[in-house]
Amino acid sequence: DVQLQASGGGLVQAGGSLRLSCTASGFTFDDYAIGWIRQAPGKEREGVSCISARQGLTYYADSVKGRFTISRDNAKNTVYLQMNNLEPEDTAVYYCAAARVTGWVKYPSEYDFWGQGTQVTVSS
Repeated sequence: DVQLQASGGGLVQAGGSLRLSCTASGFTFDDYAIGWIRQAPGKEREGVSCISARQGLTYYADSVKGRFTISRDNAKNTVYLQMNNLEPEDTAVYYCAAARVTGWVKYPSEYDFWGQGTQVTVSS
């Protein structure tokens, strides 16, 4: 079975950091771009960041550029999202997802598989 397991969420004060992890199984991990999508209450899903399958090409939403860093370890079937200088506006459920594309993905609708979410709450 295809599985994407997100972890690492939590409660942090503004200015703090968290690192999210997404561990995959059930498919050929290094054939897929992996991304993070978030959804805040009452808002649409937003593609936050994505990393391509093999070349390490990356995408970041303007709202997180300079604060978030995505990376992947294909040997461990895991993608990480390092989130620094967190803001209350970053509060959301964060999902990881996979897309079989050559480059990276910007829009949530482009992903093939989704994992369950992990809650990130940033207090002011």
